[in-house]
Amino acid sequence: MTTVRTYGDPCAAARALDLIGERWALVIVRELLFGPKRYSDLQSGLPGASPTVLSQRLRDLEQGEVIQRRKLGPPARAWVYELTDWGHQLQPILVQLGRWGRHAPAEQTTMALGTDSLMLALQSHLQPSRLRDLDATVLIDLGEDLFTLGVADGELTIQRGEPSRWDVAVRTDTATFKALVIDGRSAGDLGDRLEITGDRDALQHLLDAL
Repeated sequence: MTTVRTYGDPCAAARALDLIGERWALVIVRELLFGPKRYSDLQSGLPGASPTVLSQRLRDLEQGEVIQRRKLGPPARAWVYELTDWGHQLQPILVQLGRWGRHAPAEQTTMALGTDSLMLALQSHLQPSRLRDLDATVLIDLGEDLFTLGVADGELTIQRGEPSRWDVAVRTDTATFKALVIDGRSAGDLGDRLEITGDRDALQHLLDAL
């Protein structure tokens, strides 16, 4: 791939950074980890990226075969961006980067944590050994965003969309869900901002592993 800027270094790490090292590239990947998005969805999730920069990064990532465009069938018939299989291999790298970044100095910001960032944080905070024998499907309903959390064999998988069946459902807003899963607030403290339906023990087991 020919980029505007390249390290010109045969090292595999440097070649990887030629593909994903430009500003906004990895956060675009983050926004697509859990399912495809339309261009307008990416704009909403990355308000700091200008349309020109966002479009250029998408072209670069598509040319580098990290992402691809696909047209949805009816009734949506919309064009979406999604990760390729190769692009999905960046997920554990982003999880580890999130763990490392928790110790980085925090800058003041007025931006709220996005839903995709929050889902990635779930994986970076997770201590898999604490999941033990938990086997459960969790619906996370954050209003316009629905996610399916699957826990089995000591692993947590996350996918955008609603499952055909679930063991426990959590319905709330993004800020309240962050308070529950990242800040360690109890469900009782969050009151009527949080609705839990189904197997509360399974949900608590998952929370205890974070």
